[in-house]
Amino acid sequence: MELEIIKYPNKKGILLFVEHLKRVFYPRLYGKFTNIKKEEDKAKYYFSKYISKDKTNQFFSNINKLKEAYDKDVQAIFDGDPAADSLTEIISTYPGFTAIFYHRIAHIIYELDLPIVARIISEEAHFLTGVDIHPGAKIGESFMIDHGTGIVIGETTVIGSNVRIYQGVTLGALSLTGGHKLKDTKRHPTIGNNVVIYSGASILGGECVIGDNVVIGSNVFLTESVPADTKVIIKKPDLVVINKK
Repeated sequence: MELEIIKYPNKKGILLFVEHLKRVFYPRLYGKFTNIKKEEDKAKYYFSKYISKDKTNQFFSNINKLKEAYDKDVQAIFDGDPAADSLTEIISTYPGFTAIFYHRIAHIIYELDLPIVARIISEEAHFLTGVDIHPGAKIGESFMIDHGTGIVIGETTVIGSNVRIYQGVTLGALSLTGGHKLKDTKRHPTIGNNVVIYSGASILGGECVIGDNVVIGSNVFLTESVPADTKVIIKKPDLVVINKK
């Protein structure tokens, strides 16, 4: 099979675009610059030069919506984490928020039909945080990732609003035996509003729908839908305590 020749985007330019966007949203936290207009112009420069001139305006028309989304994400994390001392701490240090920050940018670019650019951004977040979110995943407002390490969220996942996810959670495909033929199918679960998914849980399959106000306990393995206003836990394991002496 002959390899398809693709003109790949400039990775350095793409990541510089994201760095300048950080300064647009949080000018006093990232670098010494506080001139938001100047930073936005730089971000537009890298987008148009290294990514796509004709889609620059489409992306930047979402700036205000992005800021509103980030504000709700940060507040959700603060409200849900008693260890958080301030919103500034969350923005500047929490890997969960960093993953969300990159994802929301990558998702807009994914929907502009620039999948490689979107994937470069999402994989940078994966590298920085240990959270692997495909840019195609649709995530509602006020999203909280706690701790974050080991979280995997697949391409066709749909997540509602006010959802909280802990470390080690997988929202994945049930089977990939069909290979690339499954590309345009719904392979990953749908998560409703006001859902909490605790650490180590795996929810798999495109037909798996988790209703609103559901709690999924730690280490639960799900391949079927769960009705709204329920709690899913596994039975208490039989522990064996052995006297070392």
